[in-house]
Amino acid sequence: MPSAMSADLRERVVAAIEAGASRREAARRFEVSPASAVRWHEAFVREGRTRAKPMGGDQRSHAIETQADLIRKPDEAQPGLFLRELRAQLAERGLRVGVSSLSRFFKRHGITRKKLGRQSSLFAKRRV
Repeated sequence: MPSAMSADLRERVVAAIEAGASRREAARRFEVSPASAVRWHEAFVREGRTRAKPMGGDQRSHAIETQADLIRKPDEAQPGLFLRELRAQLAERGLRVGVSSLSRFFKRHGITRKKLGRQSSLFAKRRV
């Protein structure tokens, strides 16, 4: 994955544009693409920032984390629910999430969701 250009370079390009150089001129002088110079200057004008935004990483888990209690409640009441059944119950309560999001939520919190199949329950009875 490519990394962001240095903050120093971004600051110098924006400073040159603010000092009166055209965006293309500044791009040529600092050997960056004109598109980058335009983006950096627009971000500076619009948001007042010259630093790059964080790249990659989890962008959406905060939305599901705010509803952790709502997710755990039906799971604790009926621990044998399939993820798609849990998702349907949550949708009835107004929380729309995907099965994979629920799976990642439980993994992050160290909650295992293993169903005991017929063979496992028979084996458990024989061991007693």
